[in-house]
Amino acid sequence: MSFKPSLDLLRSITDEHVLRALMRSGRATRAQVAAETGISKPTISESVRRLVEAGLLVDTGERTTGRGGVGSYYTLADDIGVAMVVAIAPTGVRGELVDAFGSVVASASAPVGRPAVESGVAEAVVRVGRDLAAGNVRTAVVSAADPVDRRTGGLVHLPDAPFLVGTLDPVALLRPFVDGQVLVDNDVNWSARTEHESGCAQGIRDFVYLHLGEGLGFAVVSDGEVRRGYRGVAGEIAHVFTTGPDGTAMPLTEVFAVLGLHRPGTAAIDVDALRATGPDIQNVIVRAVAGALTAAVSIVDPEIAVIGGEWGPGLAPDIDAAMARTPRPVTVTSAQVTDPAMTGARSHAIERLRSAIVTARTDP
Repeated sequence: MSFKPSLDLLRSITDEHVLRALMRSGRATRAQVAAETGISKPTISESVRRLVEAGLLVDTGERTTGRGGVGSYYTLADDIGVAMVVAIAPTGVRGELVDAFGSVVASASAPVGRPAVESGVAEAVVRVGRDLAAGNVRTAVVSAADPVDRRTGGLVHLPDAPFLVGTLDPVALLRPFVDGQVLVDNDVNWSARTEHESGCAQGIRDFVYLHLGEGLGFAVVSDGEVRRGYRGVAGEIAHVFTTGPDGTAMPLTEVFAVLGLHRPGTAAIDVDALRATGPDIQNVIVRAVAGALTAAVSIVDPEIAVIGGEWGPGLAPDIDAAMARTPRPVTVTSAQVTDPAMTGARSHAIERLRSAIVTARTDP
């Protein structure tokens, strides 16, 4: 027995094609959409009529010129909806509103005191959310510089975490400003996604991303997907044992404490002090990082290791040389994308917004 799609389903599919075509191009005539999608012009014209009546598309008032009939340009309606993107980091909270074309239409920021405390960070998140509050914020995507509970979206407190924000709940804080779902993930996971989509790991389905900055972070990409673990805290490499300055075994994060490279009263690495160290100290750091990375490589078997963060790329060549001498050598390369966590969160927010617009209109 063959399946015959209903008329409503066929209309929904056509409407989705039209909406996505206009999201990609910004504006187009019905003839241009028909040419791009391969759907007949009469069918596209009927879809455009439905979408205009539904308030999703508008006639721009522009017309084609030249030979042939005059064509009208259509685009998405101004009030079709936006997505919110928020980055929570030790340097402060940043936020953006992005539209379905991928453009940033508004931005806001709020400082975070040092050392960060949960109440201060929560206040900054609410301030950014309120500053960006607008009609029809369909979804929000958050990048957080802490482990994230994959079930709740709340931040997870771990020992020796440099960014101590307790049990901050970004979902609850931003919900008053967002009509739809709030998605939260760790900043290193977003960075790994960005390198996979547009950086040095394009086309590579199995790699690891090591963030070396004020904090130590790690993401595992397997079969093209970021692996979060049962609670969402997979990849906490700071607690992997490695070789310390005196040759004894210790967690990677303790190496920097022993070397006097932590900010006073915190587990955050003093990046300026680290950069000012001489070759002997840097060799100790390279050996410690390579030891922790060797343990991770032995377990997950990546094709390459990507090094990002404030100071990591500067030591990537030395880490690569150290890894080449291990029983499980792997190529180490520097991250390429600027501001990768925000870039990755923004890209995902745009796609979620587009899907929300399409789904709201095209569900039969």
